Formats: sequence, C-alpha cells, structure tokens
Amino acid sequence: MFTLMPVNILLAIRSLNRNRMRTVLTMLGIIIGVAAVLTMVALGTGAKASVEGEVSSAGTNLVFVKAGNYTRGGESVGIVAGSGASKTLTPADAQAISTQVKGIAHSSPGMALRTFVSSGSNRQFMKIQGVSADFGLIYGWVLSPGKMLKGDAAEAVLGKDAAVKLFGAGVDPIGKSVSVRDVSYVVVGVTDGLADDQKEVLFVPWQRLQQSLGAAHLETITLAAEKAGEASRIAAEVATLLRKRHGIAAGPPAGYVAAQRGSGTTPDDFTVETQAAQALTKGLYTPAAAFALANLPKLDEVTLDEMADTLDRASGTMTALLASIAGVSLIVGGIGIMNIMLVSITERTREIGLRMAAGARSADVALQFLIEAVTLSVAGGLIGLILGLVAARVVGWSLGWPADVPLGAMALALGLSAAVGLVFGSYPAHRASLLDPIQALRTE
Repeated sequence: MFTLMPVNILLAIRSLNRNRMRTVLTMLGIIIGVAAVLTMVALGTGAKASVEGEVSSAGTNLVFVKAGNYTRGGESVGIVAGSGASKTLTPADAQAISTQVKGIAHSSPGMALRTFVSSGSNRQFMKIQGVSADFGLIYGWVLSPGKMLKGDAAEAVLGKDAAVKLFGAGVDPIGKSVSVRDVSYVVVGVTDGLADDQKEVLFVPWQRLQQSLGAAHLETITLAAEKAGEASRIAAEVATLLRKRHGIAAGPPAGYVAAQRGSGTTPDDFTVETQAAQALTKGLYTPAAAFALANLPKLDEVTLDEMADTLDRASGTMTALLASIAGVSLIVGGIGIMNIMLVSITERTREIGLRMAAGARSADVALQFLIEAVTLSVAGGLIGLILGLVAARVVGWSLGWPADVPLGAMALALGLSAAVGLVFGSYPAHRASLLDPIQALRTE
C-alpha cells in the first residue's frame, strides 16, 4: 500500500487541478484558519513578551550606589556610620558590578555638581549630572525631540524645565550649544522625565564631566534590575563585591539592618540603597527606618511572586482563547473538505468502478481519496502559513507590537492542517471504498 504513496499523491494533485476554482474555495477555510491562528499566536507571543518585560521591571527596580556613608543616629540600632564623603568609588567598580552581579539590566556611572550653565548671553545656575547612555533606559525616558547621549561625545540632554530656562518657551534647543566650566556641549535631546530631580538638570557624559572636574572617582552608580523582586538581592551582592574590592575586612556576623551600612564593626566607604528602601524610609527617623528595612526583602519576594502569578494566569487565559479560536477555524475548514470530497466521490463514481474492475482493492481506493483530502488540507495550510506570517508582520508593524512566530507554532500549524485532512477525509474515503464496482460502472 505504502509503495503506491507517490502515485496516489500525483493522482491527488492531478484530480485537484481539474477544478482549480473549487479546490481554492475548499482550501479557503483551512487557509483562513491557519493564517488567523498564526497571526494571533504571533501577536499573542509578542504581547506576552512585552508584558513580561513591563511586569518584570514594574515597581521599584532601581538600586543606588553612592560614594561615602553616614547615617545619623545609626549607632542606636547597630548601624555603623562612616564618613559622609569618599573618593573610593571608581569606574572600575561600576564595570565589576555590571559584569559580576547577575540580573542587572542597565547601569549608569554618575557625577554631579551645581554650577552656572551659559547659552549665549543667558546664564542659569542649575544641576549638572554626568550619566551614561543607559541612564535614559533606566528611567524610561522618551526624548521629544532629540536623542540620548552616545559615548563620551561633547553632547548634552536637557530636562524640559532647564530647556525653557536656557532657550525660552517654544524654542527648539536641538543643535544649540551650552557651556559648562569652559566646556561646550551640543544639545541633542530634551527629556520628558517626570521626576522632580530631572526637570531642571543638564545631562552630559560622565567621562566628560570627570575630565572637567579633574576627578578619577565616581559619586554614584545607578542600577536597574531586570526584575523588581531582585533589587534587594542585587543590593546585597553589590555591597559584598564593593567591600571585597575596597579591602573592607569582614567583622562579626551582622543582621540585615547592620549590614546596610557596614560589615560587622567596620564601616563601609559607600552606600547601597534600593529604590523601595529609599521610598519606604523617606521622612522616617533612623530607628523606624531600620525596622522597615529589616522586612524589605520579604516584601520584594511577595511582590515578585504576585506579579509572576498574575502573568501566568493571563498567559493561560490567552492560550486557551487562541486554542478555542484555532479549533473552531480548523473544524470549519475540515467540514468544507469533507463536503467537497463527498461531492467529488459522487462525480467520480464511474472512475472508482473502473479502478476496482482493473484490480484496485477497497483499501487502495480509500487511500487515494484520503491522500487527496490530506493534500488539499496541507496545501491550504502552507498557503495559510505564508499569509499568517505576512499578516503578523503587517499587523504588528501597524500596531507597534512585537510579532514573533515560533518555529514550533509553524510546525504545529502544518501538523494540524494535515490532521484535519486526515480526520475529515476518513469518512469520504471509507464511503468510496464501499462502492460496488458493478453499480459504479453503471453510473452515467
């Protein structure tokens, strides 16, 4: 039986080619079903990836590393207070943190000062902050107009209020020059950052600001965790790494509260603080702040678990929805194939009789029509696959969504189309195999 498979496939193609319009209309159900399913899978997969990125980074996912360490009143709760300023935080530390601590999405070394900024005859006193290109990604800036800093070029990005102060309302500052400490920068962007400490700031490359200040150290390192629930873990690992790099000897075991500002009895020369800790302790006295910090890691873990559970439930619902739509679309296409195959058997009754009279067995006749149904279905599936990929790209581009079709989804679509032809072609094939050769030959 299987040795006749190539012959049966050729017969199926020849038979389907006899009435091309009917063949195309029959395949239309499978084509539309597969194309629609692939388009929805592509958009669903892309949307899920986008939502995962948004959810995983939602909330308080920032970690701030600052040079120096001083906590007023920390001795009463076991926090070792060091000096309020330090020059031991270096670009090498920032590089080590980025490469050795897992789970960091973006990192930006930083320097800052307050001084006069000049633009022509206009002179304004404001904050100058040295950052890297990742700083805009950390805070989710949308630069309108302009672009973000690149490398250590003599470029600057203005906060929206700083742009108005320097150039006036309604004036496009892009391409204009500003001067800071006899160093000229070209304005390449204006940020819509909503944070109060970013609206009236001039942002320049941190390397340039270091050079103009004649400094070799850093004042800050801003980190963005890939997942908000890992901020406390990243902060702890950063503190351990910096203590090792700065040669701070480990002292007696310390609890979470004491470990915030030192290793045992030895004070740190830096401060590591999460965004959640900063928000949670704002305005609190040191003892109350220390108590809140002691419970922060558990809060992070609970928040991450809740977000993961929510995402899993949403993903499960989306998968069930896509599966149900796929099932309905393919069933409709399968019914169309079964209907046309039954019509085809009625039209070709005499042909079936001639084959049986020539020695074909009932199984051979059944196989012929079954292969014809599967060929019809797989051809529709291939066309639907191509249309689905094109539609996914077009819809994704028009909506601004990522559209990704996994190879597994494409293979599954073809497999399902073949299965539809096999299932819905079985009954017509069985009907054809039961025909009486004598009665079939008498048919006009």
